[in-house]
Amino acid sequence: MLPIVLHHGIFGTDRVRFGPIGWSYFGGGIECEIASRGHPLVMAKVSKTGSIAQRAAELKQTLVDRLGDAGKRIVILAHSMGGLDARYMIRKLDMAHRVAALVTLSTPHHGSSYADWMLRNIDKSRQAQMLLRFIRLELDGVRDLTRKAAVRFNEEVPDHPDVAYFSISASRPWHRVPAFLLHSHRVVSRAEGPNDGVVSVKSATWATHLETWPADHMHMVNRRLVLEFRNPTGNVRGRYAGVLDQLASRGILRHPIVAVAPTAVPTMI
Repeated sequence: MLPIVLHHGIFGTDRVRFGPIGWSYFGGGIECEIASRGHPLVMAKVSKTGSIAQRAAELKQTLVDRLGDAGKRIVILAHSMGGLDARYMIRKLDMAHRVAALVTLSTPHHGSSYADWMLRNIDKSRQAQMLLRFIRLELDGVRDLTRKAAVRFNEEVPDHPDVAYFSISASRPWHRVPAFLLHSHRVVSRAEGPNDGVVSVKSATWATHLETWPADHMHMVNRRLVLEFRNPTGNVRGRYAGVLDQLASRGILRHPIVAVAPTAVPTMI
């Protein structure tokens, strides 16, 4: 079975741990769902706020370290900015021969109007700039997510013909996103239309668009921060299973002959 790589977005990491307590960026049994189908799993970890080029180089190094320079091709499932990292790595860092398919989850392929808003307002605020320097928070990643930067990126980083590219978008009305996403949802909605609180459906649509999930940006990775009373989306673990099924139907993955228990501990590489 092909290894599957889960790659996080901006401000993310592979895992967070406080003593004996820890959790993964991709929560709610997503890892176990993949493991239950027999796929070795790689959890990527790159700079939280670095540029696309920096994060892409770190992603490549992670894959080389864990998988070597040769061997089976892999499938990458990348959330948010992670999808841009993977696109850059495939095309610019000579990794097309290692990647069979890339599935992007709510990735701002055409940029984000909220990134535009953030930079405009940070540039106006000396206090905000001082705070960012104090906490050593880079803005390179945010700058790479503006709509202007996205136009340049898409011109310079075309899809590689030997790799299959798929995208999944997400959309939720404003009253069904976490409180901390209300402002970004409003900004993106006014400029781009339906969105998940951060990325619009329009921006997340790239190459072969598989579907639009009824989820907010964090719910896409099973971080459910809103109580759902009507028409709940619930755990998206099954939606990841559906993605794997679609890849199998296209001949990219093989359907498992015998699946292990869904609660099995993921096989990490």
